Amino acid sequence: MLRFLTAGESHGPGLVTIVEGLPAGLGVSAAGIAGELARRRLGYGRSRRMDIEQDELEILGGIRFGRTLGSPVAVVVRNTEWPRWSGEMSIEPGEAARPLTTPRPGHADLAGMLKYGTGDARDILERASARETAARTVAGYLAKRLLEAASVAVVSHVISIGAEAVGNGRRPGPEDLATIDASPVRAFDAGASARMVAAIDRAREERDTLGGVVEILAYGVPPGVGSHVHWDRRLDGLLAGALMSIPAIKAVAVGDGFATAARRGSEAHDDIGMDDGTLVRVTDRAGGIEGGMSTGQAVRTRMVMKPLSTLMKPLPTVDLATGKPDEAFRERSDVCAVPATAVVGEQMVAFVLAAEMARMFGGDTVEAFAAAVAAHRDRVSGFA
Repeated sequence: MLRFLTAGESHGPGLVTIVEGLPAGLGVSAAGIAGELARRRLGYGRSRRMDIEQDELEILGGIRFGRTLGSPVAVVVRNTEWPRWSGEMSIEPGEAARPLTTPRPGHADLAGMLKYGTGDARDILERASARETAARTVAGYLAKRLLEAASVAVVSHVISIGAEAVGNGRRPGPEDLATIDASPVRAFDAGASARMVAAIDRAREERDTLGGVVEILAYGVPPGVGSHVHWDRRLDGLLAGALMSIPAIKAVAVGDGFATAARRGSEAHDDIGMDDGTLVRVTDRAGGIEGGMSTGQAVRTRMVMKPLSTLMKPLPTVDLATGKPDEAFRERSDVCAVPATAVVGEQMVAFVLAAEMARMFGGDTVEAFAAAVAAHRDRVSGFA
């Protein structure tokens, strides 16, 4: 079973990722991981902290001569700011010099403080921080490498930021990833990209933040990945859970999602046809998933990111030390992180697909895994 675990805090010494279940022989490089981490830091609207929070990584285990060994892969992404925070985040006995007692609305601060009985929000926010997604990106890179062996590719792009949305209706393919990454907001629409940048500038001037909508597409997923048998094996459920676990995500849709609710049944599904002996779908409304399983079409999901909760105009809160009204404390924040979050969504979709395909096709080596996928493709291609 392919799975991963992360550890570490935003201002701790570093973030650790351990990925278990990768087959032997998978080509992996530190430069490849660094490239994915750099993509996660892309996007107009980020703060200067992106220049500070460099991602210095070290592969600690599971790799030899650029190939996985079949054992767990361990990677640490070091925090270059650790010397500044070593006192406040020390593991030695002591007390915080500056406890944070005014929790921020929209964050994990208050619920976490109540859950764990702490009067210092830093005990919560350091782990709840979106910085943790750097560790997930390591897992996503490894998942993408496994998917590549099965000719599966994942690409994300920004659909909207604030009220500005793409209007060309074009869906990018894997070959368009470089074009998307070159956009300051990762939008596959030059006109919309310019409008989104302007919207971010206005929000910055008004000391506010913006959210948006991201689409993630997975191409080449063979039919039957997932399961209709058990609730926790349904592919759409797994994807929704993975995407909703990303900080600030408030809604997830598969295929046409919410738009389907306004349609009649005759307009909501994808007819099945035959073209020269091959099963085909004329439309793509279900997003490549029916009954909890992939259909062979592109797997298409969207996620909704709320505006960031840390504002330059702090929201009202209560000082838990005094019980009196106060303003929320302020940590460094971005105006908009939708483009970067799109990359994280890409990583989570890749990991879910890799995990389910590893479960379905098995293989202790990459060659055995790829051969099993190819045999399955051959079988279903002759189903008609």
